[in-house]
Amino acid sequence: MSHHVLVVDDEPDITALVAYHLAKAGYQVTTATSGSDALRVAEEHAPDLVVLDLMLPGLSGYEVLEAMRQRPQTQDVGVILLTARREEADRIRGLSLGADDYLVKPFAPQELVLRVGAVLRRLGGPAIASGAKLVFGPLTIDRAAHRVIVTGTLIELTATEYKLLVTLAERRGRVQTRAQLLETVWEAHPEIQTRTVDMHMQRLRTKLGPAADMLETVRGFGYRFRPPEGSKGRR
Repeated sequence: MSHHVLVVDDEPDITALVAYHLAKAGYQVTTATSGSDALRVAEEHAPDLVVLDLMLPGLSGYEVLEAMRQRPQTQDVGVILLTARREEADRIRGLSLGADDYLVKPFAPQELVLRVGAVLRRLGGPAIASGAKLVFGPLTIDRAAHRVIVTGTLIELTATEYKLLVTLAERRGRVQTRAQLLETVWEAHPEIQTRTVDMHMQRLRTKLGPAADMLETVRGFGYRFRPPEGSKGRR
C-alpha cells in the first residue's frame, strides 16, 4: 500500500504541482487549503506525512503544526514545511515545533519528492528496533517497544527525537558531528540544515529532564552521549 501524503496550501497552482508530482511518484495524495481543514483531514484520514505551507488563512502553518504535535492521532506524523519565508528564525521556529524538514519556495518538485521519501523512510525504518534494552542510570531505552523511560516515567518522544537518542546511545562515548547525525537520523546530505540537529537536541534534553546531562555538547564538533560511570547500557 502506498503512503498517504496530505498537501496543505492555499495557492491552487502550488497544491496542484505538488499533488501531481507526489501522485506520479506513487503516493496517495489528499489536499487541504486552510489550517482548520488540514487538522480535520489529518485526524480523519491519518496521513503518513503532511506537506504544510506556513502562510494559510485562519490558522497559520505554525499553529497547525503545534496542534498536530499535541494530538495523539497526529503527533508522530511526518511534517515538511513548504514556505516562501527564507529567514532563519522562521526555519528554527518550525523545527523547534517538531517539523521534520523545511523547503523554501520556489522549489524543485523532484527535490520535494526525494525529501518526502527520506522522511517516510526515517519514520518507518525498523533498523534501530533491536530487542535489547539500553539502561543508563535513570534512563531506559526499550528498543523493542520503542519506549523511553526516565526514573520510571514514560517519556513521549517524536520519531525523530527517538531515533536521535538511540543513535547517540548506541554510539555512546564517541563524538557525533552534526553532519553524521544528519546522515544517520535524517538521511540528509551533510551540508544542509545542521541547525536542525541543534533544535531537536534542545527539545530532547527538555523532555529527558534528569537524564538530559547524558547528552553532552562538544563545542565546535557536535554531540556525545556520556552515560553515568559504571553504566553498561544493556539488560
